[in-house]
Formats: sequence, structure tokens, C-alpha cells
Amino acid sequence: MKLINIGFGNMVSASRLIAIVSPESAPIKRIIQDARDKGVLIDATYGRRTRAVIVMDSDHVVLSAVQPETVANRLSYQEEDEDDETDE
Repeated sequence: MKLINIGFGNMVSASRLIAIVSPESAPIKRIIQDARDKGVLIDATYGRRTRAVIVMDSDHVVLSAVQPETVANRLSYQEEDEDDETDE
């Protein structure tokens, strides 16, 4: 199982990740509020501004203080490492 660092030492499973989005739009804000109401919101921002919203396949929504591009780069970097390991 591959884990992705989403900031402050917090990790999420790469295989369970569905989307990494910016929290700016109204539909994403609605997703966050719905997750909060259902009790499936995980706030991993440590009180900082939310910069990425991570949607998991278990319907959990994770808030991160790291930019979406940074999380995506960490995911793609791990996939490259995984490909290198299978080539050897």
C-alpha cells in the first residue's frame, strides 16, 4: 500500500484516492459541508488554510493545507518510483 504525504506528517492511501481538488468553488464547499454533516470530514490542516480537498473512495473527504499540485506531484513521483522498481 502506497501512502502519500498530505502535509504535517499526515498520509492517505494512494489506492483509495479519487480526486484532489481546490476548495474554492461552490460545489466543493458543498461537498465539504455535506461531509462535515455526515461525520466523514477529516481536517488535516492543523488550523491552517485549506488548499486541497482530497476525496476518497470511502466517501471520506480530507482537507489539506498543501496545494493540490503538490499532492499530485507526490503521487506521480511515487508512481514513477514504483515503475522503476518493477523494471529492475
